[in-house]
Amino acid sequence: MGSTERDAVTGRETTGHEWDGIKELNTPLPKWWVYVFIATIVWSFGYWVVYPAWPGISGYTKGLIGYNTRASLDETMQAASEARRQWTDRIAASSVEEIAADPDLLAYSVAGGRTLFAENCAPCHGAGGEGAPGYPNLADDSWMWGGELATIEQTIRYGVRSGHESARVSEMPRFGLDGLLERGQISDAAEHVLSLSGASTDAAAAARGATVYAENCASCHGETGAGNRELGAPALNDAIWLYAGDKAGIEQQVTKPRHGVMPTWSGRLDEVSIKLLSVYVHSLGGGE
Repeated sequence: MGSTERDAVTGRETTGHEWDGIKELNTPLPKWWVYVFIATIVWSFGYWVVYPAWPGISGYTKGLIGYNTRASLDETMQAASEARRQWTDRIAASSVEEIAADPDLLAYSVAGGRTLFAENCAPCHGAGGEGAPGYPNLADDSWMWGGELATIEQTIRYGVRSGHESARVSEMPRFGLDGLLERGQISDAAEHVLSLSGASTDAAAAARGATVYAENCASCHGETGAGNRELGAPALNDAIWLYAGDKAGIEQQVTKPRHGVMPTWSGRLDEVSIKLLSVYVHSLGGGE
């Protein structure tokens, strides 16, 4: 209940409430604010009627105007898809080689592929395809499986060790863990591998490792370490390393090799998107 007592400083009436000598002033809200507040309450009831609002057991109230943001988004996406159809239909009907040979389709594919790459590939391969330890660089000239357009498309489509029946699969034996080579042999072999790219610092160890390499590694990686793309065996003579290029890292890989996995994108991305990605990756600079 209000009080007729007035505050000596402000001249306003007080409410009669007092705490530690501090009196509460009776300061009502401005009338315009109260009216707006009442209007929002009234509109909330109108909103429940006009727009979808209340959930039910088997659905929700649709509202008088039938507005639906999901349907609106679907319409917008459909309109965008129709606008792109003049390009996507041509891409769907063309091979990646034909796309790359057509300047207009190439420009469209690189632009679209850049967006797809950022959304799906950049977390592993980097924003510019520069890669990271365990994730191949897509902008250099070193390819485990090949850098041709069709080869890149196949890798994207089915992945590497993804479990798909058409995925690329290669596995390096566990020479140390399974006792195929002794520790000293692994050390010498690592030194020889370093010598293939001119990084060895122990000529005697590298010479001993040459025999170990010839007997155990050359069948996949080649006598000179040039690699074998049919087997997915990386080149060892270019100083480009998927994991680590120092002696300890090479010894670790020989002892207990690491095998990365790339998912299969067929089924996750449509056919046009896979082609766009293939052309874009090829354009990064390392494509052949």
